[in-house]
Amino acid sequence: NVGALAIMMPVAQQLARRTGTAPSRLLMPMSFASLLGGLVTLVGTSPNIIVSEVRAETLGKPFAMYDFAPVGLSLTLLGLAFLALAYRVLPTARTAKGDLTEALQANAFTTEAHAPEGWSHGPRRVAQIHAAAGGEAQVVALERDGKRRKNPHPNTLVKAGDVVLLEGEAAVLHKLIADCKLEPHRADQPLERRSASEEVRSIEAVVGGTSSLVGASAERLDLQTRFNIKLLAVARPGRRVIERPGRTAIRAGDVLLLRGAESDLPKALTELGAMPLAERKVELGARRPTWLPAAILAAVMVLVALKLLPIAIAFTLAALLMVLLRTIPMREAYGALDGPVLVLIAALIPVSEALQRTGGVTLLSNLFSEAFQAVPPMGVLALLMTTAMLAAPFLHNAPTVLVLGPVAVGVARHLGVSPDPLLMGVAVGAGCDFLTPVGHQCNTLVLGPGGYKFRDYARLGAPLSVMVIAAGTLLIAFFWPLGR
Repeated sequence: NVGALAIMMPVAQQLARRTGTAPSRLLMPMSFASLLGGLVTLVGTSPNIIVSEVRAETLGKPFAMYDFAPVGLSLTLLGLAFLALAYRVLPTARTAKGDLTEALQANAFTTEAHAPEGWSHGPRRVAQIHAAAGGEAQVVALERDGKRRKNPHPNTLVKAGDVVLLEGEAAVLHKLIADCKLEPHRADQPLERRSASEEVRSIEAVVGGTSSLVGASAERLDLQTRFNIKLLAVARPGRRVIERPGRTAIRAGDVLLLRGAESDLPKALTELGAMPLAERKVELGARRPTWLPAAILAAVMVLVALKLLPIAIAFTLAALLMVLLRTIPMREAYGALDGPVLVLIAALIPVSEALQRTGGVTLLSNLFSEAFQAVPPMGVLALLMTTAMLAAPFLHNAPTVLVLGPVAVGVARHLGVSPDPLLMGVAVGAGCDFLTPVGHQCNTLVLGPGGYKFRDYARLGAPLSVMVIAAGTLLIAFFWPLGR
């Protein structure tokens, strides 16, 4: 669910800009929808995986891939209907909390791309290329047979061999070039790497007043031969660049988008007198396989669904393949790790085991059982789900299952009911923190971009939580009967 939200957030933000909709009206409902969608499969959210492991340790058999689907899919459909009606309670006047990265993204770069030989698919007219970028990039010039045409007419047909000068944000240009099947600048001249493990990166640098770049062009300085770096794009504050970046006379204050081997960039920047800007992810010029990650993910899902590999081994193998096959650089792989959450989970695993070995789980189970003695089984299920939902903001969702999962099994044994529905209840409750921005990464992701305050989550999340507890209790009891 975290990955799904991260993929869709830029789409929602772009849609908000185009339609004039407040991002706050879109992002929190998306976060809540991703939490609900994660309930559908074993691998959709971490509580499902952990509760399956708890079941394997205590009852001898884990949950299967789609055991969660009947309850999860039903709750997702109900939740989507609720969010489609209730999103209006969210504020509309809030502005996203900006940061330095967003300020840097405002730079309008000019880059060049080539229509390769045999290019006859995708958007072919200038207006179609503009539309493919959602109006966020445009063709500022077209060069054919050595002749440059500024601001070509929207109906101009782009032919194989043409050089297209595009202007827009780096991320927009990167996607546009890939979508239109164009070739990035000098794609046929790869950069040298000192070792197979060395990464090639794109960075932004501003040209200083005393830089040797001032008054010269990238082609004249022959940057790739001398420094093993490429000039991908140029941004000039206050003015539009309408010449090919490699032939543009560089000025002091220009922002350059450079690509080079990690070991060569520092030396090149020092010698050229260019100062790197604050680090942010820039992909323009990077070429990655688009189908390979999807194929790896699909293969792993099949292996897990057919029970040919355990989840932990299957997804660790997938992560290793992503790195070994260079679909993701090692730097991004490390950056994707959520250190505090991993440490918290790692610290609570022995706590969970200690509770089981020292009788702590039995003690807690007895306390819960005594408190629930006069409560019918359906009420016990609802109370456990509520307890998990309220504990998630304080413990985080995965550790909540580590602690409450064994307790749920103990309560089931004391009360003489099936442990499966209680385990399901704990997983659903822990995976549905709609009350705070800190109980789940999805809620944290949208906090800044949506301009939300802490209390905004309860405004939409409290009624949704009540609905999930009420409907979830009935659905779990229906699909997973409480009787033994």
